[in-house]
Amino acid sequence: MKRRSFLIKSIIGSIGMAVADTLSVNASSVESGRMEKKGKALFRIGICTDLHQDLITDGPARVQSFITEMNKLRPDFIIQMGDFCVPKPANQPIMDIWNQFKGPKYHVIGNHDTDGGFTHDQVVEFWNAKGKYYSFDYNNYHFVILNGNERAPENKLKGYPNSILKEQRNWLKQDLDSTNLPVMVFCHQGIDNDLDGLKEGNQMRILFERANKKAGFQKVQLVLSGHHHEDYHNVYNNINYLQINSISYQFAHLKDGYDFASTIDPIWAFITVYDNGIIDVKGKRSSYKNEKETGEYDGYPTVPFISDREIKVEVRE
Repeated sequence: MKRRSFLIKSIIGSIGMAVADTLSVNASSVESGRMEKKGKALFRIGICTDLHQDLITDGPARVQSFITEMNKLRPDFIIQMGDFCVPKPANQPIMDIWNQFKGPKYHVIGNHDTDGGFTHDQVVEFWNAKGKYYSFDYNNYHFVILNGNERAPENKLKGYPNSILKEQRNWLKQDLDSTNLPVMVFCHQGIDNDLDGLKEGNQMRILFERANKKAGFQKVQLVLSGHHHEDYHNVYNNINYLQINSISYQFAHLKDGYDFASTIDPIWAFITVYDNGIIDVKGKRSSYKNEKETGEYDGYPTVPFISDREIKVEVRE
């Protein structure tokens, strides 16, 4: 009985060691898979949008939270995607906080940034932006910043302009033709959102798709927008369109009109791009200060957060 007991224990022990070894191998494989999945980080971007400094009361605190966090995380650059602040002296404290970031800083013009009769040129000067629209390269990627706030001379309608006119479109075509790098595009208005988005959205999507066809690879990979204060990701003809939610609030749908549904904490996105085609989006989450009938705005759910997402794009051989 003792010998039998010994044999049973030995067998069980051997099985246990084999299981442990298998688990160890599987764990190593999983970890290896994770490492392979992550790849090598090419660059990181901190993104916020739609502060609306001139419509809210706690703008400086929200920007300060973003900048403080970015100085800790140290992305390769930060960008705000419009509706930041009008170019008046009273808003200089906002710019002073923004300029605390210890790295490159970029701007996208939004429709509210010219409230009060200011011009795009005045906004560019006040922000120390690179231009009304422009592009730049970083670590083998090409970045395009568009201005979706142009108004055609024949457009006599009231309300905010939401166009990219022929001169800028021609510049964009030439700019895309001039680079062989993968491209990310930033525009305040949604190019994929035909409800209050860019008027020439369909035309712009075709322009991107033709650029990809001409290049023979997925050149235009990701198009980012703000403006709609929403949280969504669309894919049209192999091009990703990512909406970044407002750092400040959403419009609340009330029975007697609209009001602001402000988030308790500011929200923003942190994007890491890897060499294996993974674009990792980490978003901040909050809740609304007051529960209201927020419902849906422009067809997408109203939410007080920016979702974590993993977007896969093609990697050119």
